[in-house]
Amino acid sequence: MRAKAAPINRTEGLPGPERTYSVGGHVISAPKPVPGLHLVATPIGNLGDITLRALETLAGVDIIACEDTRITRRLTERYAISALLKPYHEHNAALARPKILEKLAQGASIALVSDAGTPLISDPGFKLVREVCAAGHAVIALPGPSSVLTALSVAALPTDRFFFEGFLPSKQNARRARLAELKRIDATLVLFDSGNRVQDTLADLADIMAGRDAAICRELTKLHEDIKRAPVAELARTADTLETRGEFVLVIGPPPRSQAMAADELDDLLRSSLARDSVKDAVAHAVELSGRPRREIYARALELAKELDEQMNEAGAGGEDGED
Repeated sequence: MRAKAAPINRTEGLPGPERTYSVGGHVISAPKPVPGLHLVATPIGNLGDITLRALETLAGVDIIACEDTRITRRLTERYAISALLKPYHEHNAALARPKILEKLAQGASIALVSDAGTPLISDPGFKLVREVCAAGHAVIALPGPSSVLTALSVAALPTDRFFFEGFLPSKQNARRARLAELKRIDATLVLFDSGNRVQDTLADLADIMAGRDAAICRELTKLHEDIKRAPVAELARTADTLETRGEFVLVIGPPPRSQAMAADELDDLLRSSLARDSVKDAVAHAVELSGRPRREIYARALELAKELDEQMNEAGAGGEDGED
């Protein structure tokens, strides 16, 4: 069965052709979603990364609010979606929000998409969601592609804690000041950057966060995807060889662990933890903070736990003698 020809996207009025989309040559009907604002994640590069739920929603809503209608149209035409596309971006948001709220009050189903990835993440949408919630309308999230999570997945750096910064300031003094603040965060950092600034950013990172591992993720999920993993200093030294065309996500590993905690400090930490936690929990906490081997900490925790028990028993015996 041949794919249905991609219709021209509507630009005015709510009425339009039957709500359908096409996948692999199969035309599928799309019911109108429940009234409300639907936050739809869209591909960050490869259009095949769209979810089936997202396609059904985009085909079924009354309006798709998007940053750039030309970019969103590539997606809707790929899947033969006839949609009313309305721009919603930082320059027209103040005027567009009241119109969207009015449509929602009339029972419309509206999708909000960014040019790529998950709406609101370094993209417009927060004020709209806040006002939609305040007006009592439903807000429904459709999870999907995210350049932040994609970069974290492939960077080969710790992911148990991460901090998303987004774009750094463009001016060097402000950028370096912000990096000095970020340096204090004990977590993996995720930054967005543009090709015309990435070399300067790497130089600042090497100066301020020397000793950390990092990954440069360029054009994720696209044809020319490129990922470079190395210490920050090495990436900065070779920055002049980078292909600067495309979109960049920089992932910076957490600061190196400090030297192992001194024995007396470890004892103090364990005693404090054992006073309120189990041996297992006290050991887990000390392993995380001390930099010492688990086996050593566990053995010391058992010794201290035994001492604490003996002290409590002695205190109890003394209390009984004193009452006689």
